[in-house]
Amino acid sequence: MKNSMIGVAAFAMMLSGAAYAEVTTKTTTTWTNEQGAMIREHSVVKHYNSFNDPKAIVKDGFEVPASVNVYPLPDTIKVEEPARYSYVIINDKPVVIERTSRRVIHTFE
Repeated sequence: MKNSMIGVAAFAMMLSGAAYAEVTTKTTTTWTNEQGAMIREHSVVKHYNSFNDPKAIVKDGFEVPASVNVYPLPDTIKVEEPARYSYVIINDKPVVIERTSRRVIHTFE
């Protein structure tokens, strides 16, 4: 009985760790203001609309709603694993998100 309780506790800990890993996003990519300008220009050229929500406090970790269109990074931006990231313009500011979680990892001014 004691061994099965330990097994259940270990399994629960693994599940909680997996859940935590899914909602935590980390990036070692350094984002520059120049890249922010490239994203802004790309969105203008492609006629992408800004998602505007005056109540939204957009900062790292903010989850972009599923109803908001996100776009692949422009080819001019060279980062490791570019398929991992997308961008969106929120309240007229470029924002990079982690594609699978839709969580903000960087905002540009």
